[in-house]
Amino acid sequence: MQALAVLNIVGLSTSCLGSSTPRLCAFRDRRGVQSFPPAFPAVTCTAQSHMLTGTDASGHGIVANGWLDRESAEVRFWKQSNRLVRGEKIWHRLQRELPGFTCANLFWWYNMATDADLAITPRPLYLADGRKSFDIHTQPMGLRETIKADLGEFPFPSFWGPAAGIACSEWIAASARWIYQKHQPSLNLVYLPHLDYGLQKYGPGAPEMAQELTEIDAVAGELIDFYERHGVRVLIVSEYGISPVKQPVHLNRILRQAGLLSIKDELGRDGLDLFQSEAIAVADHQVAHVYVKSPEKIDAVKALLATVPGVDRVEYTHERWSPGIALERAGDLIVTAAPDAWFTYYFWNDDRRAPDYARCVDIHRKPGYDPAELFLDPTLCCPKLTIAAFLLKKKLGLRALMEVIPLDATLVKGSHGRDQVPTQEQALVLGAKRTIHKAEQIFDEMLEHFLPNGRSGSE
Repeated sequence: MQALAVLNIVGLSTSCLGSSTPRLCAFRDRRGVQSFPPAFPAVTCTAQSHMLTGTDASGHGIVANGWLDRESAEVRFWKQSNRLVRGEKIWHRLQRELPGFTCANLFWWYNMATDADLAITPRPLYLADGRKSFDIHTQPMGLRETIKADLGEFPFPSFWGPAAGIACSEWIAASARWIYQKHQPSLNLVYLPHLDYGLQKYGPGAPEMAQELTEIDAVAGELIDFYERHGVRVLIVSEYGISPVKQPVHLNRILRQAGLLSIKDELGRDGLDLFQSEAIAVADHQVAHVYVKSPEKIDAVKALLATVPGVDRVEYTHERWSPGIALERAGDLIVTAAPDAWFTYYFWNDDRRAPDYARCVDIHRKPGYDPAELFLDPTLCCPKLTIAAFLLKKKLGLRALMEVIPLDATLVKGSHGRDQVPTQEQALVLGAKRTIHKAEQIFDEMLEHFLPNGRSGSE
């Protein structure tokens, strides 16, 4: 059977293809390009789950990058267990149908506790004394030390945070070549996140994006050439495009002002009291899930949020998804931002009372997505000195906070999450043989590569 490599270039849209991306444009011209409305919500975990299961959130249950666990009253973002994704994945079907089929999942999300044959995902070591040591998790586990011995440590700071950049995508691409040379997987899923960073920091069309596009074009181009030299078919996808934004919307502050969000004092800072809150918004880019404690208050909360400037629409969740796992995880209401707006998780009214994690890179503790983590606080006179002091304290075994993230949400210039976007901001697929109208059909494209006309057996 001919192997297939699916390169997930996050944030790639037709507006990105041009003079700064000659190698991607050459691939487009040879293999064809299609755009399609992104998954809803148009965020990484949901979009990838659409592609890998062929269903929407009603089937796979991934309603966002994170959601409120109603039983534990905890907001859980960026969890990694593949068991959270319900339903049959593409590798399940092909493992069953094709003897000898193997799948390598390289940095697509929900990549722990997976039954893919090979897997690599970012995963720090969380130590008992509060330290966090950067690392990766692999399947099988012995792969971790072998690949690091050959490629070096994964450049974790470049994967997210103020230092996010091309280095992590270069390492992932190198790992993809390494994996193929040693294991020849049938299906190679490769995640290249680089564009996501610049597009959110600078916005689409910003002068700074020319260099960002040139960098990912070089990485993708080298990977395309590598696979094609080895007779591997290449399919390029994106999860969504990025929309220019200028208006951050603080839904939790609106709920707090209305007396619906409960706040507790935590050593002189504001903390969320999720047990007592009547309503909370779990914000994820341009979409927020709003959980309402008392069913009789849902309509009133809906009416309140519909009047907020920057809100495009407020829906009952059952209007979006069928009964089942999606409705169990989702909020009672889904709020979608206006095209030029996005939702923060902020719930404090005075920055002096912001929680201790607010100025840190802390994707798991924050009760919502925070793109401000891509920036260094411009009000710090010597941010590098602040970071150096933190690292020294850490090396000495002292507890410390690296408080370098700004609380100014207006710094963010690009966002995503809406499914109704202009064509130039839609998701892309390059090299598809079938017509793609929605993210779920990427599953069919992969399936038909190995099982043309639904037949079992090799090509």
